Amino acid sequence: MSKTIAFIGLGIMGLPMAKNLVGAGFTVRGYNRSPEKAAELAKAGGQAAGTIAEAVDGADVIITMVPDSPDVEDVLTGEDGILAHAEAGAYWIDNSTIRPDVAKSLSDQAAEKGLKPLDAPVSGGEAGAINGALSIMVGGAQADFDAVADVFDAVGKTIVLVGPSGSGQTVKAANQLIVAGNIELLAEAVVFLEAYGVETTSALQVLGGGLAGSKVLEQKGQKMLDRSFDPGFRLALHHKDMGIVTAAAREAGVAIPLGSAVAQLVASTVQQGNGGLDHSGLFTVVEQLSGKK
Repeated sequence: MSKTIAFIGLGIMGLPMAKNLVGAGFTVRGYNRSPEKAAELAKAGGQAAGTIAEAVDGADVIITMVPDSPDVEDVLTGEDGILAHAEAGAYWIDNSTIRPDVAKSLSDQAAEKGLKPLDAPVSGGEAGAINGALSIMVGGAQADFDAVADVFDAVGKTIVLVGPSGSGQTVKAANQLIVAGNIELLAEAVVFLEAYGVETTSALQVLGGGLAGSKVLEQKGQKMLDRSFDPGFRLALHHKDMGIVTAAAREAGVAIPLGSAVAQLVASTVQQGNGGLDHSGLFTVVEQLSGKK
């Protein structure tokens, strides 16, 4: 019997994920603060819900994909939220990227109300969401993880249980640290290559075939060459994520000197009004520092 899934948050990542769940044969009811996104899901074979209460009514699985810790807390604990309307025994999968301590606290609250929580942030950007090829790092109980394996399989390719509640968000913080550092170094390399008049498309092709190759180079290199920064993952969100990383590192007593420097460069880019750009738009501040813009 097919699961009924409530999907809350139909943004750049959430909408294609919800569509993939529809394509996998699940009944999907979607809710978004801007209703046109839910209407788009309905056109793809899902159902549009006008409220969170309507979305979660009778749902076997509830998925949240919203921007930040306060947003997750609001949709979970608000008057019209999940805890007030979901049925006991439902699985709650939070695909948002939030603070690990908040994830643990909200998971505890959900469990007290009879839900089965899994913090499951994703990596792979808009392309990964569209293609159903996301990496998903999951925190929670093994039995709960196993019970919703079919749901994860419909939206992801690399899906790993990394520990108890909160662990998924900790691993995602590490992911965002690595990605930001890679983007910054790729941007510096492109500016360096251009300064010497190198044919940059060919240069990135050969770099991608060696040890310097990465998913970041593969997906973001051409965007930098084209100065095309339409958002697949907005800088404003990566700025938020770098705040999570630096705060968590400080709490753990861990030094991240390079990560902290990149966090400041991301912050500078956002403060210059470029938070709506793709995170490869970090390139713009490297250009500026080099006097090339």
